[in-house]
Amino acid sequence: MPEKKRLLIVYHSQSGNTEKLAQAVLQGARGVAETDTHIKRAFDATVDDLLACQGLLLGTPENFGYMSGALKDFFDRTYHPSEGKLAGLPYAVFISAGNDGTGAVREIARIATGYGWRPAAEPVIVHNQITPDALATCRDLGEAMATAIAIGIV
Repeated sequence: MPEKKRLLIVYHSQSGNTEKLAQAVLQGARGVAETDTHIKRAFDATVDDLLACQGLLLGTPENFGYMSGALKDFFDRTYHPSEGKLAGLPYAVFISAGNDGTGAVREIARIATGYGWRPAAEPVIVHNQITPDALATCRDLGEAMATAIAIGIV
């Protein structure tokens, strides 16, 4: 039996909203038995976690029109040690936004381009309150990403 592909979820949450989204993403992804899904807070995720994955989901609150400092720290710590080793890695983003969330999405995309990653899904931006519909969208994102890397279509 072939080894399961690994999906990594890296997120930061200050208020708890992004954590709710991350848990919904995890729930969706863990419904795909063919994928081994791991979740890490941004400050706890390591370069080894990143290098071991075949797909990546990134979650952050929108802070001042930008990603959280913790997610930026994850990028700062992992970029040089993983440089050139993750070209083509599929990734997607989920944002808990008080405003429009586009600044966080834009800056994450810039950094992802530097890594050589490629977007695998449209960003999920949840505005203000975390609703049942928002959680369902995040579960769908997790399931879709886990399925896509399991069968090799991303």
